Amino acid sequence: MQSQEKVHFVDPRDTIEAHLPDGRVLSGPRRATAGIFLDAIQDEFNVPIVGAVINGQLRELTFPLDSDADMRPITLHDADGMRFYRRSLTFVLEKAFHELFPHAILSIDHSIASGGYFCQVFNSPQLDEEQLSNLEKSMREIVEKNLPFIREQVPLAEAIAYFTQKGYHDKIQLLNHRKKDYLILYNLNGHRDYHHGYMVPSSGYLKWFKITPMGDGFVMRFPRRHRPTEILPLPDFSTLLHTFRQYGDWLQRLEIDNVGTLNQAIYENRTRELILVSEALHEGRIAEIASQIAQKIDQIRVILIAGPSSSGKTTFSKRLSIQLLARGISPFPLEMDNYFVDRDLTPRDENGEFDFETIKAVNTQRLGEDLKKLTAGERVQLPHFDFKSGVSSPGELIQLAPGQIVILEGIHGLNPELVSNIPPEQIFRIYASALTQLNLDWHNRVSTTDTRLIRRIVRDARERGYTAQDTIARWESVRRGEKRYIFPYQNNADAMFNSAMVYELAALKPLAEPVLRQVPHGTPEHIEAKRLLTLLEWFLPIESEFIPDNSLLREFIGSSILKDFKIWKR
Repeated sequence: MQSQEKVHFVDPRDTIEAHLPDGRVLSGPRRATAGIFLDAIQDEFNVPIVGAVINGQLRELTFPLDSDADMRPITLHDADGMRFYRRSLTFVLEKAFHELFPHAILSIDHSIASGGYFCQVFNSPQLDEEQLSNLEKSMREIVEKNLPFIREQVPLAEAIAYFTQKGYHDKIQLLNHRKKDYLILYNLNGHRDYHHGYMVPSSGYLKWFKITPMGDGFVMRFPRRHRPTEILPLPDFSTLLHTFRQYGDWLQRLEIDNVGTLNQAIYENRTRELILVSEALHEGRIAEIASQIAQKIDQIRVILIAGPSSSGKTTFSKRLSIQLLARGISPFPLEMDNYFVDRDLTPRDENGEFDFETIKAVNTQRLGEDLKKLTAGERVQLPHFDFKSGVSSPGELIQLAPGQIVILEGIHGLNPELVSNIPPEQIFRIYASALTQLNLDWHNRVSTTDTRLIRRIVRDARERGYTAQDTIARWESVRRGEKRYIFPYQNNADAMFNSAMVYELAALKPLAEPVLRQVPHGTPEHIEAKRLLTLLEWFLPIESEFIPDNSLLREFIGSSILKDFKIWKR
């Protein structure tokens, strides 16, 4: 008979254990914070540890441990870690700005690909270079003092009363439709505000930033997580800035400033108006781009459309084709996917996996030669790529009609290497993406990357049978390809199309929430699913019945009249 140790009661230990992913175990006092435990291994990292995953849940470093736990450090190399950093830096900017310009309004508007937020100032003249220099100096003083970010949970009524007293009408509008009866506020040396998500423990973590004048506002620059202790050069983004202003004009026409006013409009049954005007603004922009092309039709022979995943490129290209047809211009759709190199010639990434995102996975020489012959009026046999076998074979025989132009959609459309043998004046390049988004309030951005991920989760679940966990797991590699092969070339565009719509997260919410809730607890994807669910909580839902069947959003929610639309090939 197997012997058993006697089970008996003991007094609780004064210490607890934190089990690290590599099998090592840290021991420390009960109720010590995650930060105290992880200080023991900070020297093993070349960047700060700013958070932790504890028993499958994302936590701040100030989180106290009551019992033994599995613990994984989060650094600035992690997406969540950089979110901690950006959010905390925004709070420092907000505090410094409030102290220097107490009667002005600071708006954290749009993200910049090189790392930064474009900000605007209202109720005040445009800030000059000296004022912006003082703002950065004030922020650095806050960082040097290493002030703690104090987390407070307060009743919702108390939070609304506080924001009413401060005159923060944007936050009051947001909270008017909040379902939970409490709110988390952060306190930085007496300055309190709501920020959507977790913070670093104190201001001393925020060493890398810069304030740079830009247009009628400024950019608060910060590092990217692949180089988390450097401020990258700020590229020219004048075209992007114009797109930002245009979206701001659209919001003014809709009388929607933030998610709070969106929710109020939905509550007041203005849903049809929001949808129809949003769609009209989209169609108007597509018509503008078609007119730009029509004005140069004697020169332009090729239209290249590029953009990141789930930006709505497919629907945009079809709606643009329709606008061109209405102007008597016949576009021939050329599929870039047919120009993949054979599978055995496909480059591999650093993990040894096939890298289908790199431009070297495309037979650019064959593509350039075919385009040159097509635009010269010659008959061309196109390739056909079989994705199952990974082999290219002869495809259709094509000859363009006089005046017909080629329209080519793909992620490398803005890369000069793609069709280097075609004269630049014969090419019209378009960048399509969710470039801006409606924010929660003046200080809490909604990431356009999150918008695209939610679009993709909904589409993958409906069309491909993927779970939200599947899509989230793939998203990191998708994002890596975008950063390498798309974003560096966006300023090469002759025109930009902002595919974001003011109402879309409200419409995606009823479709996204059920699949996000199915992501298993304890998986890395559950952390991301929980974060997206928390974001969607702020939106009142919209049913999809009023969304037109040619809407760009139909590409993701289904029932698009354009799904099987094809241009007749002459």
